[in-house]
Parts: sequence; C-alpha cells; structure tokens
Amino acid sequence: MSEMAEAIRALIDEKGYSEASVKQIIENALKAAYKRTYGTSDNAIVKFADDMSDVSIYSRKTVVDGVYDPVTEIELEEAKQLSDEVEVGDEIDILEDPKSFARSAVSTGKQTAHQGLNETVKDSLYNQYKDKVGELINGYIQREKNGNLFVDLGNGGRLEGFLPAKYQSPRETYEQNDRIKAVIVEIKKTNTGLQLVLSRSDPRLVEITMELEIPEIADGTVKIEKCVRDAGYRTKMAVSTTREDVDPVGACVGTKGARIQTVIRELLGEKIDVLRYDPNPAEFIKNALSPAQVDRVVILDEAKRQALAIVEESQFSLAIGKQGQNVRLANRLCDWSIDVKTQEQCEGMDLSEKATTQAALNLFKNDDSEQDEDITTIAELSGVDERVADILKANGIEDIVQFMETYDNGSLEKIEGLKKEEIDAVYNLIKENVEFVDEDGKEVAPVAQEKTEPEHQEEEKYYCPECGAEITLDMDHCPKCGIEFEFTEDEE
Repeated sequence: MSEMAEAIRALIDEKGYSEASVKQIIENALKAAYKRTYGTSDNAIVKFADDMSDVSIYSRKTVVDGVYDPVTEIELEEAKQLSDEVEVGDEIDILEDPKSFARSAVSTGKQTAHQGLNETVKDSLYNQYKDKVGELINGYIQREKNGNLFVDLGNGGRLEGFLPAKYQSPRETYEQNDRIKAVIVEIKKTNTGLQLVLSRSDPRLVEITMELEIPEIADGTVKIEKCVRDAGYRTKMAVSTTREDVDPVGACVGTKGARIQTVIRELLGEKIDVLRYDPNPAEFIKNALSPAQVDRVVILDEAKRQALAIVEESQFSLAIGKQGQNVRLANRLCDWSIDVKTQEQCEGMDLSEKATTQAALNLFKNDDSEQDEDITTIAELSGVDERVADILKANGIEDIVQFMETYDNGSLEKIEGLKKEEIDAVYNLIKENVEFVDEDGKEVAPVAQEKTEPEHQEEEKYYCPECGAEITLDMDHCPKCGIEFEFTEDEE
C-alpha cells in the first residue's frame, strides 16, 4: 500500500472520516493549488486510483488550430504527440505535476485541505452530539475566564465544553482538573470548532441524577411529572406511579433517606423536596407547599389559576420559606398563583366550597342559566379535566347519561389511565351542574343515586395515619403497613 493510501486509510479509520469526505478534501486542495497557479480551476480534473494508492490532477484542454488561451487550449500538433487520434475540437486530459506548482500555490492547497478537515470534523461531531441535548456528560475543569468555565470532555480536544456563569450553581466552586457532571443545553459552531454549552442549574440535572440512582424511575414505575429548581438551594419534584402497591415518594427517598441523600451529595447539599403529584389542583397545591402542613386549599379563580392556602400560624413562615422561596417554587411547580394566609387572616372571608365554586361558575353563566340545560356530554362540563374527558370518549363514554349508568357498576374504574378520584370528580361536577328530568319535565335524581340511601357517607374517605393507604371503618389494622387502630365517633 502506498503512503497516500495509508494516510487516507488512517483518516478514515482513526479520525472517523468517510472515504467520500477525504476524497473531496484532497480534490479541493489540489484544485485550489491549480487555481493559484493558472488562475482558474474550471478545467482541472482530479482522478483517484481504485485502491486509493495514487491521485492525479489533469488539465482538460480543447484541441485547436491556433491557441488563444494556453491554459484551456492546445495546438493540434502538440496534441498529436500525446494521441494520434485527436482532432480539432476534441478535449484531451494532460497530466500535471503538482511539484511544478508555485510555492504559494502549494501553501494555498494545504490551507484548503486543513480547512476542509476542520469542517469535516465539525460536521461529524455536530451529527454525533445534535441528539444529545438534555443528556448528562462528564468532564474536567480545564480553565476559567471571566467567570465562565471551559471543560475538557476527554476527546482529545476535538470538542470543548463551555459552562457559562449564568448556568452555574451559585453555591458551587471548582478548581482546575476538578471532575464535573453537567447537562448539555446547546451545541454551538464556533470559528475554532464545536462547543457544547453545559448547565449545572438546569432541572434536568436533578431528573437524570434521580434516574441513575432510583431503579423505579429508570424502569418507568415512578414518573417524574415536573421538576423546578432554585439552583444551589432547593428543588421541588412531583412524582407519580401507575401501580397502587408502589409509593412514589418512598421509592425516591429510600430507606432512611439513603437514595435521596446520594442525589443531594451530587448536588453539593442542595435540598430536594419529593412530593406526590395529584390531578386535583387543591391536593397538588397542598403537597407542593411541603414541608409546611396546609389545613385547606381554596380555589379562588380556576380560569386565572388562583388559589388560597390556609395554614396555622406556626406553619406560615415554613409555607412561605426563606425570602419566599418555598411558595415561589410551589407556584412554578403547580402553575398556579398561590396566596398563603393564616386562619386568623381569613376570618370574615366566605371561603366555603359552595360559595367559591358558585362564584367561579357564575363567571361562565348567563343570568337565565339556560346554558346548563344544553349540557349533554362530559366534555361540555365546566371544570372537567380535558384528559379525563378524552379517555372516557375513547372508551365510548361521551354522554353524561352513559357515564351515570356505568358509574355504580364499577366498570369506569377498570378504564386504563383513570383514577377513582378523577371519576368521582366528574360525578360530583355532574351532580352540581346537571339537572335530570323525565319525559314530563319533572326533576329526577341522577341514575347513580337511585339504588339506595344518599351516598353522602361514602364520599368521606379514611386513610392510614402511618402509610396513607385508604382504609374503611370496619378495619382494625392497615392492610398495607399492618398498624393497628380503632375508630371513635365524634359527638355531635
């Protein structure tokens, strides 16, 4: 194998270039040198040997009787010396010796080849990393400039990591050669090559670290619904699960907090609140204000997503957090505007569920309230979850009457993707907003209420004080954790 063939093969095997790209770079370099020598490369032809052992450049000239342009034309007599069969008007390829090119032409060719290799490297790396935005990458701190950090990613300098000051955690400090993990947020092409923009403040960093440490998240048993951060100080993460036998919060925290402590150490002490996601906004808001204990959440304006959280005086500062951090993160996590007040501050305010619900409904009702009479489908109900309505529709339950007919037999709970509390929420909306009349126009009870006594007692649920599992009044121990308990009736 010739030296050229070995060099080309090394570029292909070691650098990862394609054969076509290498050939194109060599061709461009030779044509650039040719143009520097003759003023044009339009008639330059580059040919490679089949085994890539050699490469040649030719001048394609037209055979003429009387040369006007010696670069593109050749006399018939001179052409006859190369081939006896040529005639005026034919084209003939004449071999050029690159060694005869001027020194400046050779330099131009080398520069063109160098630029071509750089662009090929840049394009190759870009294609390799363009789908890796949002992924975790490891590296070592190389240098610092104006607060920005440059990271060695261990690829021989072909690719540089850039961690701007705005994407750094304010409580983290690094020295040269310190190991660092960061999330890729952007890929930038620069004059010097390709640059990966990294972040240590992105919520995705917490999510990926949780996925690596917690098998239930990795296999999909536990899902991270949303994560928000005040980088360096506190993270709030809402989790859920599709399995009733799995506690999503407990799975993330681990035995005696072992799992979550590993993540906290990776984030250099940043506090992490892992809480249960709930489709009911009131319950979700209550969970989001953790570690504060919230007595009650009142939905003030559903359309504007405004809510009021009522807490005891002792829990007020905890709910707000230092410099408002806790309630601010809860706002971002729930996408609601949450106002926190104590019981004393709420005195005199009418915060009954009936009053607030009716006030919200009145925003969408006409004075004659005739719109309610036209409601026939689940999707038309004010306040119904669109996802729940879509799932019901997909399972053939679009009409309100259909829903009420199937509510009591328990078949609704078998529909995949629906929780009992979501079904009950739809049922309660129907009771509050829809009137059922017979053929004579007389009001009748909803189908789901016909079987027995009013079901007001069944609406009240009881939960284990130890593990939170749902229990009934006839139980003397928790079916999940086994704790024993007894019920006492409150005197009226």
